[in-house]
Amino acid sequence: MKLVRAIRALFDSDHGASDRLGPRWIFLRALGCIYFSAFFSLVFQIRGLIGPQGILPAGEYLQAVARSFGYARGLWFAPTLFWLSSGPHMLIAVSWVGMIASLLLVLNVWPRGSLLACFLCFLSFVTAAQDFSGYQSDGMLLEAGFIALFFAPAGFRPGLGAASPPSRASLFLLQWEWFRIYFESGVAKIAGGDPEWRQYTAMDEYYQNGPLPTWIGWYVQHLPHWFHAATVFATLALELGLVWMLFLPRRWRIVCFLIVTPWEVGVILTANYTFLNYLVLALGFLLLEDRILLRFLPQKWKKLFEAPGSSTDAQELEQSGSQAPRGFSRHFDTLKLYLAGIFLTWIFYATTAELLWMFSTVPLPTTPIETLEPFRIANRYGLFGIMTRGRYEIEFQGSDDGKTWVAYPFRYKPQDINKPPGIYAPYQPRFDWNLWFASLGSWRDYSIVPKTEVRLLSNDRDVLDLFANNPFPKKPPHQVRAVIWQYWFTTMPEKRAQGLWWRRQFLGLYAPAIEREPDGTYRGVEWPAADQRE
Repeated sequence: MKLVRAIRALFDSDHGASDRLGPRWIFLRALGCIYFSAFFSLVFQIRGLIGPQGILPAGEYLQAVARSFGYARGLWFAPTLFWLSSGPHMLIAVSWVGMIASLLLVLNVWPRGSLLACFLCFLSFVTAAQDFSGYQSDGMLLEAGFIALFFAPAGFRPGLGAASPPSRASLFLLQWEWFRIYFESGVAKIAGGDPEWRQYTAMDEYYQNGPLPTWIGWYVQHLPHWFHAATVFATLALELGLVWMLFLPRRWRIVCFLIVTPWEVGVILTANYTFLNYLVLALGFLLLEDRILLRFLPQKWKKLFEAPGSSTDAQELEQSGSQAPRGFSRHFDTLKLYLAGIFLTWIFYATTAELLWMFSTVPLPTTPIETLEPFRIANRYGLFGIMTRGRYEIEFQGSDDGKTWVAYPFRYKPQDINKPPGIYAPYQPRFDWNLWFASLGSWRDYSIVPKTEVRLLSNDRDVLDLFANNPFPKKPPHQVRAVIWQYWFTTMPEKRAQGLWWRRQFLGLYAPAIEREPDGTYRGVEWPAADQRE
């Protein structure tokens, strides 16, 4: 009986945290907005990324999975709705279903059903997107979205959900995710061995070398070294020390919230990390309790929090529950309770093991962790363990004669030295984002570069939509190449004198130039060193 009481205390909504209705309401609305931003960005990109004529077609990938594992094991290895179809209409349909479900979540319409639809649609993309997914931000959203299925109130229009408070286990696991994002990132900075964190120089060029800088980051970059050294110290202190306030009494959690919230706002303004920091910001509200929020609400809204157990809806639910036959309904509720206990305990074990392994090789069973891996709901985090020491940008160029080269303009990433870096987050331009990672390695490790070259040689519309416009609208170029530049922020005097935000230096070819033959085949073109300068 003690075990049953413990299970109910942790996983049963009837014994949930009735003092967290307001923070839950805020978090779920924010989660819906974050999901919406993720699906909204996919509507404009998904066909060019993984469509049949895209850079990394999902259909070809799933066929390769089926050949390697068979369909039965392949479904578990790659859980995605695109097994049904990976055509352009299916890709867009999944994106739109995800957008509609996220809007319903924002409007508080059937939260659990909306969350399930959002999770399945986003998991379908992340699973099939190959190199265009698998970022830590994707794992964060899937983990938070899955746990939120047990955190959200029941019902079609639940309001604050007074009749079904958040279970204590789901609340803790969302707070646990928030803690791990910070703490594991701090551990990664120390364990990664990057001397810049130990020498307090990690932030000196951080604002210009990230994937997609902002114009605010341009100005912050020019602050003196002591400011950047102070932010290094503050980052480590926050990630390794301050976040432990989560486990302290309420007043300490409030202090923690008041520190990390403006910190996240500052990160959002100075760098475009898609929806990552928005999600961390939203998770931070779970540090609060209703009594804190009540101080900032109008008097008429405070009534919603007063004695939630005595509300009309709650009374009706309680009365109907006491009069209804227990039979099947009772067994079904018990089954849901034990399923929640299994899944949430499983996630806690997997995430705790991942955290412990950052310090030592503790001999723990790995099968439960490996089983969950395809679903990305129990992850290890570690942001900025190694700092980028230069900004390199890949640029695609086309030519009709092999002498005059015209650049394909990007929508979001730095290219025009006269254009200020924008603020795009939470929108995620996955193509531009991936090219930043590719610029730090070899084209042999990033097949998206030569595959993009091939698509440009045929003026593929879906891939061209990933660019700002097509410099060859009448017919595709005869040759396409990928070159690489190094970029720096201009200095304050340079900007005042010339109005430039960037300066850059041409470094040469990044990937072999590709030429389309009359028979429709492609061949690489070698270029002498003299042709690699501009």
